Amino acid sequence: MSDREETGALEYHERTSHTPRSVRRASPGLDFENKPRPYKIYEALPSVELPEAIRSPQQPALSVITQPGPDGEEGRAPDLEALAGLCYYSAGSTKRIRRGGREIEFRAAAATGALYHVDLYLVVGDLTDLDAGVYHFDPRALSLDALREGDYRGVLATASGSEAVERAPVTVVTTSTWWRNAWKYEERTFRHAFWDSGTVLANLLSVAHALDLRAEAVLGFADEPVAELLGVDPAEEAPLELVPIGAGGTVPDAPEPEPIDPETRPLSDREEEHPLIQEAWRAGVLPDGEAAREWRSAAVEASLGPPRTGDGERIALDPVDHETESKRPLHETIERRGSCREYDREPISFRKFSTVLERATRGTPIDARDPGGPALAFVEAYLIVNGVEGVPAGAYRYRPEEGELERLMAGEFREEAGHLALDQRLAADAAACVYFTADLDRVVDTLGDRGYRLAQFEAAIAAGRLYLATYAHRDLGGTGLTFYDDLVTEFFSPRAEGRAPMFLYTLGRPA
Repeated sequence: MSDREETGALEYHERTSHTPRSVRRASPGLDFENKPRPYKIYEALPSVELPEAIRSPQQPALSVITQPGPDGEEGRAPDLEALAGLCYYSAGSTKRIRRGGREIEFRAAAATGALYHVDLYLVVGDLTDLDAGVYHFDPRALSLDALREGDYRGVLATASGSEAVERAPVTVVTTSTWWRNAWKYEERTFRHAFWDSGTVLANLLSVAHALDLRAEAVLGFADEPVAELLGVDPAEEAPLELVPIGAGGTVPDAPEPEPIDPETRPLSDREEEHPLIQEAWRAGVLPDGEAAREWRSAAVEASLGPPRTGDGERIALDPVDHETESKRPLHETIERRGSCREYDREPISFRKFSTVLERATRGTPIDARDPGGPALAFVEAYLIVNGVEGVPAGAYRYRPEEGELERLMAGEFREEAGHLALDQRLAADAAACVYFTADLDRVVDTLGDRGYRLAQFEAAIAAGRLYLATYAHRDLGGTGLTFYDDLVTEFFSPRAEGRAPMFLYTLGRPA
C-alpha cells in the first residue's frame, strides 16, 4: 500500500487547509463546459410521484430547531405526504432566480458553491400509501426512484447496531457524489460532504420534529453494506449519515441484497479523479455493526466538549422566550433562506443575535452525543463581533452552557475578519462571524479517523441551525464562508491553540 493510500483524517485536513499562498496558487479557472449537473438521473427506473400538495410545517422555526434529541409520538410513522415534506424542505428545489443572464436554482439547504452534491435515499417498510423498498429522492420531479422492492431496513439495523434504526419505519440515507463538488473544490470536497449534509439534516430534523416524528442523525454504521444496498460505488458516491424517522416495533430481518448497478446519466463529459477524497473516506470506514456500536459508545462517553475555564469578561446573552419569539413558520423560513451576498454595517439587535446563537446550539440529536452532555460535544464556537448592539466589538468565545460570551480581545476587527475569510468583504461587513472549531488531535486520538467526520458534521449542523434561526427574523441574513485555517487558529490563540476551524458562518443586516 502506498503512502497516499494510508492518508488519514489529520493528514487530509492538513493537506486541504487554505493559506494565502495556496489560494493564490489555485487553478486559474473553472471549465464551465464540463460542469456536472446537480442531479442524479437514473435512466430506466420506475418512480413514485410525491404529492404536489406538500404538508408545510407550520410551527415557528425558532421552536422546532431547538429540539435537543428524538421526540415525537411513539409508534408514529410518516405517510407519503409527510415524506414529501421531509424531502422537499431538506433537499428540494425551492426557487429559481435570474442573475447575470443565467438562472440560479436554490435548494432548501445551503450548499458549497450551489453544487448540491448531497442526495437522499429512503429505506422504508410498508407504509399506508407506499410499498416497502429502497428509493432515491429526485428533486427535479419531486418523485422517488424505486431502486429495490421489499423491506431492507434490517440491512441498516445490522450495519448500524442502532436502536433508533432498528425501530424506525423509514430511514433516510445521505450520500455525497464527489465529482459534483470536486469540479470546483477538488480535494476539499470531503470536508464539504459533511458541511453540506449538515445543513440538509438541520432542515430534515427540524421538519421531522415539526411533524411530530422522532428523528436523529446516526454517524456510526458499517459503510460498505449501506453502499451496496443503495447500489453506489463509494469511489464515486458514498454514504454519509443515516436518519431514522419515526419509531415503533422492530424491523424484520432483511433478505440478502442482490447486487444492483442501475444505469445513471453521466454528470458531465468527463470526470476527474481526486484520490485524496477517497482515501480520507476509507480512513474512517467501519467494518460492521459491532464496530459501529463500539465507536458510538466511545463517542458518547468521550463528550469532548470545550473546557469551562477562562477569566475573560462575560456578557450574558438575552434570547427571547418562546412566547415572544418570531413566529415565522418553518416552511416560510426555509423558502426564504438564501446566502446573503452583501451586508450593510448597521448593528443588529442584541436580543435577536442572542436568540439566533442560543437556539442553534442547544444540543444536536446525534447518536454519538450524550443527550445530557454539553450542547456542543465536539466543537467550540469563537466569534468576531463587529456590529451587535450592546456588545463591544471584539473577539469572543461562546459558552453555551452558561449562555455567555467570554471576551478574549477588545477592538473592531473588520479588516481581520475579512482577511481570515479568504479576504472576502462579506466577513468584514458582517455583524458577527461564528467559527466552529475542534481539537482534531484529541478527537481523532479518541474516536479514530471517523471522529473527523463527526467534528465536521456537528459544526455543520449547528451552522445549518444558524441559517434557520437567522432567516426566521425578517431583517437578518447569513451565509457560510471559507477561511484560512491556521490564521483563524492564530487569531483566537492562545485560547484556541490546538483547535482547527471546521465551519464559518456570518450574519448581519442584508444590504
